[in-house]
Formats: sequence, structure tokens, C-alpha cells
Amino acid sequence: MIGRSTLVGKPVALMLLAADATVTMAHSRSENLAAIARSADLLIAAAGRPGLVTAEMVKPGAAIVDVGINRVSDATGTRLVGDVDATVQTVAKFLTPVPGVSDP
Repeated sequence: MIGRSTLVGKPVALMLLAADATVTMAHSRSENLAAIARSADLLIAAAGRPGLVTAEMVKPGAAIVDVGINRVSDATGTRLVGDVDATVQTVAKFLTPVPGVSDP
């Protein structure tokens, strides 16, 4: 679980614990975040940081749940992105879509 908010991070971690999952909680400032993330079979990203999770941080075949919904502005305008970078699709077995974002 990447994210420690009282709205998503902590409640999701508690629900997973109640289902007998082994949960590791991390956040955007965790030391060795990439190594922590790479050890996960199921990675839930809810840190509120656009593109925080990259392909190098994902264990091949892992399932990724992207809870993040972030507005970013660039030369193409304002758009929604998740906490997980699109390159993760090449490594992960499963990646949830970000609401309001169409597939490329």
C-alpha cells in the first residue's frame, strides 16, 4: 500500500489485514520505495502523486490498483492522471484504469 491517508490508505490496509493479507504500508517519502513496491504481488497506489509508480518499481506479473486521481496541466491542457505511470502496463499483469481517463 503506497499511501497513508485516513480516507484511503489506512482503511484499505485495515480491510486487507482483516482478510488475512500481509500488508506493507509505504508513502511517497518512504526510504527505498522502489524496493518496497517491487516486493508486492498486489500494489495499491493512493499517494496523490502523479506518475509516482513507474515500471521499474513493479514486480513482473503484479496486480496494480491505481486509486490516485490527479489533475495535471501541460501544453496539451489540463487532464487527469493516476499515481501509476502508463509504462507500468508493460510489466503488470493487471492495472486498473483511472476514472475519467480514456485509454490511449
